Parts: sequence; C-alpha cells; structure tokens
Amino acid sequence: MKPDVVLTPCKDYSQGEVESALTRVLEPLGGLSWVKPGMRIAIKANLVTFLKPERAATTHPSLLCALVRMLSERGADVVVGDSPGGLYNAAYVKRVYQATGMEQVEQAGGRLNWDFSHAQGEYPEGKVCRQFTYTAYLSKADAIINFCKLKTHGMMAMTCGAKNMFGSIPGAMKPEYHFRFPDPRDFARMIVDLDEYFKPRLTIVDAVTCMEGNGPTGGTPRHVGLLAASESPHKADLVCAQLLGLRREEVPTLEAALERGLIPPTVEELTVQGNVEDFVVPDFQRIETGNGHLFEGDGKHLSKRLRGAVMAKVFSQKPKVVKQHCVGCGVCANICPAKTITIEKGKAVVHRDKCIRCFCCQEFCPKSAMVVHRTWVARLLER
Repeated sequence: MKPDVVLTPCKDYSQGEVESALTRVLEPLGGLSWVKPGMRIAIKANLVTFLKPERAATTHPSLLCALVRMLSERGADVVVGDSPGGLYNAAYVKRVYQATGMEQVEQAGGRLNWDFSHAQGEYPEGKVCRQFTYTAYLSKADAIINFCKLKTHGMMAMTCGAKNMFGSIPGAMKPEYHFRFPDPRDFARMIVDLDEYFKPRLTIVDAVTCMEGNGPTGGTPRHVGLLAASESPHKADLVCAQLLGLRREEVPTLEAALERGLIPPTVEELTVQGNVEDFVVPDFQRIETGNGHLFEGDGKHLSKRLRGAVMAKVFSQKPKVVKQHCVGCGVCANICPAKTITIEKGKAVVHRDKCIRCFCCQEFCPKSAMVVHRTWVARLLER
C-alpha cells in the first residue's frame, strides 16, 4: 500500500544529493513507472519572480534538472513552466528564467515553456471558481507534476503544494482573482478548485532550503534539508504545515481541503513514510495571519458575529511599507487589485482603510519593501 506522504532527507542541492533524494522520495509512491515513452509532462514549478535560487523563493533548478533527467530517460517530453507575478509574455518570463537558473533545464534535456497563450477552464463542480482562464501549456500535457517550494505566505500562512497551482492563472490576471475572492477562506476554496481541476499526478516539495519570515518573496532562507512527495498536494501540505509549527486551522487551503474530505483532520491520520518529528523546525519564523476559527463567528448568533468582527479588526494584518527599502518603482501600485496604493514623493503609500489584505504588493515587491504588519494591540497582547 502506498503511503500518503513520503519524507526524505536532502542535505543540499548538489547533483548527487538531489538525484539520490528524488529517487528515495518517489520510490514508495511507485517511482516514475507510470511514465511512458512519448508522454508529454508539464512540471509546474514555483517561479514567482526574478530572484536567484539562493533567495529560496523559487523551486531550485538542481531539483528540476534532476527530475527532468529522470523523466527524459523514460522517453517523456518534458516542459517546465510557471506564470510569475507580472506580465505573462516572453520578455518578462525570460527575465524570470534567467534569474532563477531555469536555463539549466534545457541542458538537462527538458524545455522551458514559451507558449504564452491562454485557455478557458470549465469546472462545474467547483465551490467558488467554475470558470477561469489559465496558462494553455498545461492543457497540452498528459500529466502535470507540481514541484513547489515551501515558504511562508502573507495571506495563506503557507505556500506549498496547493497554492503552487495558482501559478496556472496568467500573471496579470492574478490580482483579479484576489479582488474576486478577498476573504482568505474563499480564496483558498478557489485554489482548491484549481487543484481539483488540474489534478497534478504528483506533488513534490522543495524544502531543502525554505523561506521563513516575510514570505513568499521577501523572507529569509532557512535550511530544513527535506524533500516531500505525495499524490495529493493537500496531504503534502498537511504534513508540511506541521513541520513549520502551523495548525491546520491557520492555513486556509487546508481548511478548504478538509471541507471537501480531501484530507483528514490531523497528520496522525495519514500514512507518512519518514519521521515527521525529525524535520520539525520549532523556531521557524511564521506569519501570523489571523485566519483561524477565532475570527469566523457564527452567522446565527449576533454576539459571535460581533466578536469575530472585533477580533479580526484587532488581529488582522495589512501590508506596511518599509520606506528605506522602497524605490518608488510602482510595481505594488500597478498590481494592487483594490487600487489602494499610490506613489507619493517617490515612496509607496498604502491606504489601509481600503486594503483587502491580499498581499499581492508584499508578494511581488522587487525590493522586499512591503512587509506584513500586525496591529499594536496584537503585539501588546502577545508580550
């Protein structure tokens, strides 16, 4: 019987280490025996923006190259792609490929995606997202491998397997989806809709060097030394959340997956090969998002609704500008779906009364000048 999730050590990104670790993590799931000659496989990486691999914001090229070689040896036609935040065109994505080291993929026998056309998805079974536009290269694949990066995230608390498939939405359209689903719970349901539509054949987690703190782009690299794999992005996420010290209730995508019966309530109810406790990082710097049950309230009881509203006001985070890092480039203002950011006197200004807390600005700021800001009341109560 296959395990739900497999964990294996991977101490660094050297070629020998990653090839050995990939073999170990995939073997209990049947390896790559399902890959047949001529099969078209799309590897959906996390290439969120043009940051170098050592910044720990993107899937490491050494891992992608090792997987490409393994797939190519079985006769597969492999393409690696993603839709970063920003324009989804050749000029912009080329910059991302160059910065993240993706050119190595072609030397390993794979192809980088240069098809920037769109396709229309119809998913009547979706909870909140039944029609959507996505990157067409994924529709041409016989199978999708979701190769994600484990990081903190301002809106979702954690980005891993489930959140990685949001990269199927073309870059400039992403803010539209944030605006359509400003509530983290609905945004999470939308992400799970995408996961269930695309149904990646395999999810692999790059947790060799993760990102803690101001993730998913402005945080700090943190060595964890782990690869994880699962046939379910949600089960992989449930285990990875525990590694970072996150409760299921704090991660909206896990709550959305639980609603649909895609995961059990606890990690203990999964079959995990590898000792979870060996990889737990007790002092991992997380982002406290305030997405837990504390703020939900009960629609049938006014007192509980009021309590939820008050607690959300006290504890909810919003983006804040670190002025000494801001260069006034305007990326945040251009990408903000609620149009709550302006550039004044060469610096970004967040009009926080209108902010929908999607954290697009924090995610795509090229200078990490946007940080997740917690209210003074929340900070005081934690002392």
